[in-house]
Amino acid sequence: MIDRRTALAGVVGMFGAAAFAPLARAARAGRGSNVPAISEGPPSVAVFTPPQRALMTALSERVLPTTDTPGAIAAGVPAFIEKLLADWAKPADRVPILAGLDAIEARSLQDYAVAGAQATAEQQDALLTLAMNGQLPLGKAFFEAFRQLVIAGYYTSEIGITQEREYLPVPGEYDGAFPYSQVNKVYSA
Repeated sequence: MIDRRTALAGVVGMFGAAAFAPLARAARAGRGSNVPAISEGPPSVAVFTPPQRALMTALSERVLPTTDTPGAIAAGVPAFIEKLLADWAKPADRVPILAGLDAIEARSLQDYAVAGAQATAEQQDALLTLAMNGQLPLGKAFFEAFRQLVIAGYYTSEIGITQEREYLPVPGEYDGAFPYSQVNKVYSA
């Protein structure tokens, strides 16, 4: 089975030079670099307050919601994000995420009179759109980093590798005339 670090390197390669710094650090770890491997278990420090954690969890599900496959929450993305920010991020790396969550929370209270985690899915989508379009303080920086964290967390999880994509450690024989209509999923190897 593919391990998370190998999958993370592939996901970070997709983001290229624009990869969020903690993701790039985690992908380089333990591969002959001077970056130590990440420890297993819970985060070394608490990154989020309980309201920030609830909002981050709700928003991660809005980025990759449950459809015919499990969403971000089922894939453990919120725990991945906190672990990555606790153990791989420098304090400055956390600023756009924490400030973005606080800005979204404030805007939710202003516009909807409800905490962001309790906002409806449509309201949360509208708040994420404001961040994406730079209409919140540090919104663009938050949105790009957060989106990368959610995507990396999802597609390096067991659910992302085995249920969203089809994992074949050794693909079968090459067939150049294979009908595209028979392709079920994108392969991850």
